[in-house]
Amino acid sequence: MTHAVERLAAWAVDSRSRPLEAEVLHHAKRAVIDWYAAYYPGSVAAPATLLEKAFSLQDPRTRALIMGSAAHTAEVDDIFRDGIYHPGAPTISAALAIARSLELSGMDFLRAVVVGYEISTRIGAAMGRAHYKHWHNTGTIGCFGAAAAVSETLGLSREKFSHALATVTTFSAGLQQAFRMDSMSKPLHAGRAAEAGVTAALAAREGVTGSLDVMQGFGKAMGDDPDWAAAFSTLGRDWHITRMTFKNHACCGHTFAAIDGALALKARMKLAAGDIERVRVGTYRAGVEVAHYEAPRTPAEGRFSLKYVVATALTHGSVRLAAFESSRLENPQTKALMGKISVAIDPELDATFPRQRAARVAIEARGGRREEFLQPTRKGDPDMPLSDREVEEKYLELAAPVIGAEKAKDLLARLWKLESLPQVP
Repeated sequence: MTHAVERLAAWAVDSRSRPLEAEVLHHAKRAVIDWYAAYYPGSVAAPATLLEKAFSLQDPRTRALIMGSAAHTAEVDDIFRDGIYHPGAPTISAALAIARSLELSGMDFLRAVVVGYEISTRIGAAMGRAHYKHWHNTGTIGCFGAAAAVSETLGLSREKFSHALATVTTFSAGLQQAFRMDSMSKPLHAGRAAEAGVTAALAAREGVTGSLDVMQGFGKAMGDDPDWAAAFSTLGRDWHITRMTFKNHACCGHTFAAIDGALALKARMKLAAGDIERVRVGTYRAGVEVAHYEAPRTPAEGRFSLKYVVATALTHGSVRLAAFESSRLENPQTKALMGKISVAIDPELDATFPRQRAARVAIEARGGRREEFLQPTRKGDPDMPLSDREVEEKYLELAAPVIGAEKAKDLLARLWKLESLPQVP
């Protein structure tokens, strides 16, 4: 009997003899650029700055932990929509920690990233809504992305690759309850997943074995017992990395359709924020339950307040990092508008989650004007993607304040030709 982890390992190892398609390679570079965009603002904030004080940076496991946490802190990292999962923070962080340690080429690193994405996104999609009810997929599913990517950087055999995946399955953790109140736990989930993947793959390289049938128990214990054979049937044909969501707002992705819809409706009605008397938002259940803060007091709470991000979009025109500075959180106009916003679960839109992230927004304005707008997807989703130029602009906006404009531009140029670099930057 071939177990799920063995099938995944066989695909990864067999794929080494085939070059990556140009489209896959291009999208892998987009993912890496977007990872750097998310990493830099998180690298100068807690918990990354605190982890650097707590641990030695010499160990690649620690580097993966810190980079993974940093890349998930500012809430601007990528999403695989169908898996309700941020693959970049754990997968790229783990791959980069080992690639730098081994001085691997840019192409070897990119292949590892692709392998990590393709394996983990399928596990995330198979586990589905049943898993997301209580678990934080970036922590749980991210372990597989990290372990697969590192196994690829190490060139593990089928057998050892299988054992790395089997071992990391038992490390899978991360509860949504950990970010139902203000804490640093959420970004730590991504960092811990990256660290777990490095640990499992390095251990497997030396002969540590795992239970090869473990995915059967994982699916039953933490999901609704998915069909793993069906989940992996499109490996090597349908490349998930080519349809990633890149965030266009610096907050919880469940709020994006509501933000986009509110901005579109405001523009269509040609309103100023002061003209708005009432806003009604209908969206899917996760958007209501995860982005639940009614009166956010901290940046973390603000990023998970659907009412706040919609109000700040309507008052300031965007939801970037500045939206979560203390002066903006206390902005009187934004706070007044929040009191005019109501949020509810729309059964029709909830039925299409997670494959579709939509919101229905209605605005009532002075003079009795009322209009409604259905935002069927989010700006940045695969059916409304950010262009390469927009990905670049996002990266420069977020990286330049941390490392300087010239250094950011130089790194960007190198990342676009990463496959030709003898060593990862």
